[in-house]
Amino acid sequence: MASKDRIQRLKEETRSNILSAALQIVKEDGWQALSMRKIADVIEYTAPIIYEYFANKEAILLELTRKGFLLLSNDLQEAKDKYTSPADQLEAMWLAYWNFAFANKELYQVMFGITTNCSCEMVNNLAEAELPWEHFATSIGELMKIDDLNSDVICTKYYTFWSIVHGLVSINLLNRGDSDAINRQVLRDAITGIIRSITP
Repeated sequence: MASKDRIQRLKEETRSNILSAALQIVKEDGWQALSMRKIADVIEYTAPIIYEYFANKEAILLELTRKGFLLLSNDLQEAKDKYTSPADQLEAMWLAYWNFAFANKELYQVMFGITTNCSCEMVNNLAEAELPWEHFATSIGELMKIDDLNSDVICTKYYTFWSIVHGLVSINLLNRGDSDAINRQVLRDAITGIIRSITP
């Protein structure tokens, strides 16, 4: 049994090393430089061993996307837990979302297909991709006094927030934004404006 556990630990470690190597390559050389061979070179394995863990590069991208959504969800939960007021929760979560995007630029790019090829259908089927929505929807519903989280109203308000914040993030990730101070002011103005408009 101990031997099986050790083998399983080694497999998990190798899998984790593959993902870390992929992210390292992207941080140094961009998404266009990522290949199975390069990953193999970084972890000093042969390319066929990489294929034992991931069928292709797209499978690695999907796993990094999953990881990104889990990290983002944790950041959102931490921000949300600091407040009891849904308005304060929403502001804190969108600021945490912004901070996540720039602290984890490469993950954010693959999560949303910015400068990478997005397998959007596969991403949409990831359970983890729904986690941010759940955090925001509960606070929007509480603020607007709507119990049904699947309400079209909550959905519309969420996409209003997300369109603005994600749009501003994307502009800046493509180096077309303004100074950090101006971006943060635009972000806060947009968030507080929407919160004010949906507060009964």
